[in-house]
Amino acid sequence: MKNWLIAMGAAVAASLSVAKAEPADFDRWLQGFRAEAAAAGISESVLNEALTGLSINPRVYELNDNQPEFSRGIWDYLDSAVSPTRINNGKTNYLENQRLFTLIENAYGVDAEIIAAIWGLESSYGAIMGDYDAIQALATLAFEGRRTGYGRSQLIGALKIIQHGYASRDELKGSWAGAMGHTQFIPTTYLSYAVDHDGDGKRDIWSNLGDVFASTANYLSVSGYRANEPWGVEVKLPADFDYALADSDIKKAVVEWAAGGVEAIRGPNLIERFDPNMRGRLIIPAGARGPAFIVFDNFGAILKYNRSTAYALAVSLLSEEIAGRSGAVVASWPRDDRPLTLEERKALQQALKDRGFDPGPVDGIIGAGTKRALRAWQKQAGLPADGYASATVLEALR
Repeated sequence: MKNWLIAMGAAVAASLSVAKAEPADFDRWLQGFRAEAAAAGISESVLNEALTGLSINPRVYELNDNQPEFSRGIWDYLDSAVSPTRINNGKTNYLENQRLFTLIENAYGVDAEIIAAIWGLESSYGAIMGDYDAIQALATLAFEGRRTGYGRSQLIGALKIIQHGYASRDELKGSWAGAMGHTQFIPTTYLSYAVDHDGDGKRDIWSNLGDVFASTANYLSVSGYRANEPWGVEVKLPADFDYALADSDIKKAVVEWAAGGVEAIRGPNLIERFDPNMRGRLIIPAGARGPAFIVFDNFGAILKYNRSTAYALAVSLLSEEIAGRSGAVVASWPRDDRPLTLEERKALQQALKDRGFDPGPVDGIIGAGTKRALRAWQKQAGLPADGYASATVLEALR
C-alpha cells in the first residue's frame, strides 16, 4: 500500500507539473524552438501559421508516459492484428483496389498483399487514421518528457511539410505520436519516402490511395524488400536444437538449417520450397514453448517499417491471408504463460545478477545483455536456453 501511495503521489505530482508548466513555461520553450526551427530553414510565415496560439495536449502525456503495467503476449496481439474481421476487410479492400495495387507492385517491386497488410494494421484500411493535431502532439512531446528529441525532429519535419506545400496545416492529423495518414508515416519518413503517384504536386497520404500505396511501397523497396521472395516460413525444430542460434543475428542458408534438422511445419520441405542457398534467421517470439520461424530479407525490410517482431510477423501472416493463402500459425502459443510486469522484469534481472550472471542495468528492459545472461543461467540449469523471460522462468530463478 505504501508503494502504491508513493506511486500515486508521483503521478499526481507529474500531472500538476505539466499543468503548472502551461502556458508560461511552454510559451518560453516555444520561443526557443522557433529559433531552432528558423535555423533549420523554416520561414517566419510558416512558424506564425503553425505555432501561434499553440498549447499542450495533456492526453499526449498520458498516452506517452502512463503505459499499462502488463504488456500483451504476442499471441494476444496476433489474435487482434490478424483477426477474421481484419482478414475479410483486407480481402475486400484488396479486390476493390486490385488494379492500383498491381500497378504499384510492378513499379516498386513490392508485393501488393504486403502493402495491403500494412494498410490494414496501421489504420484498419483507412478507417482509423487518428484525429490528433500533429503539430500540437509533436510540440507536446518536444516540450518535456522522455521523447523530447523525437518530438523536436518530427515537429521540424512537420513544419517542412507545410513549407514545401505538401499538405496544409489543417491536414496534418494523425496519431498522438505524430504518425499520419493511411499507413502512418511520421514527418521525417514522409519527407524521405512519400511519393506523388498521380503527379498532382502533392504527396497525399491522407486521401489519395495511389500516393498512399506508392509511398508505402517506396519505403519498403528502399528498405530492401523484393517482390516474389518469401518473408519466411514456420518451422519445426529438432529436440536437440541449440537455442543459441535463435533470436540472433546468425544467418544460415536454407540447406544448412535443413541439415540441422529444421523442417517446414507444413507443405513441402525446406529444400523443395526455397532456394537452398537463401539465407535466413531463426526466431522464436514466445521462446522454446512457442512457434518457430525462419525469416528472410523481406521480413527484415518490414522490421525497418516498425522495429517490432510481433508487428512484422502480423504483417507477414495477414498478407498471406489477403493473398488467399493460409497465414494460420500451426504450433501452439504458450497461452498459459503471461508477460512480466516492469517490476518483475527488474526482479528477473536482479535474480540473474545475484546468481553471478550479468544482465547489465536492472532497468526492466529485456535486451541483448539480459537475454545473454538468461541463456547462460538456463544452460547451467539444464533448461532450454532460449533467453525468453517469462513468469515461469522468473519463478524458477527465485
